Amino acid sequence: MFLSFRAPALAGLVLLTSALSGSGTAQAGETGDPVAGAKIFKRCSVCHREDADESRRGPLLEGVVGRRAATAPGYPFSDAMRAAGAEGLVWDEEHLTRFLKKPQAMVRGTWMAFAGIGNRRDVLDLIAYLRKHHD
Repeated sequence: MFLSFRAPALAGLVLLTSALSGSGTAQAGETGDPVAGAKIFKRCSVCHREDADESRRGPLLEGVVGRRAATAPGYPFSDAMRAAGAEGLVWDEEHLTRFLKKPQAMVRGTWMAFAGIGNRRDVLDLIAYLRKHHD
């Protein structure tokens, strides 16, 4: 499990307060709507790009679905995220769902200063949108 990281969080990132109500885990067979996910991604675009050669405050998300954590090129990940990747964390739908619900709870010390998305449908839609931006 990736819940044991204790590295201190770094200041200076924009804190987004978009925690929503609802369950955070996907049910078997559920899929999201990439069109709805594009609207949700606008919240993420403050720090991330999904298909550009540049990143903002956060790493590029092109190809994130199925990628090992902390392996996006050109981004200096936190020690906590690098450790999670070294331990085998892969951004599959299950792990993305947990992380997007509450990033700091899953990887303590991640630089992602984001409250999380509590609405399961929003998470599924966002993941469906990110799947469209796979390398």
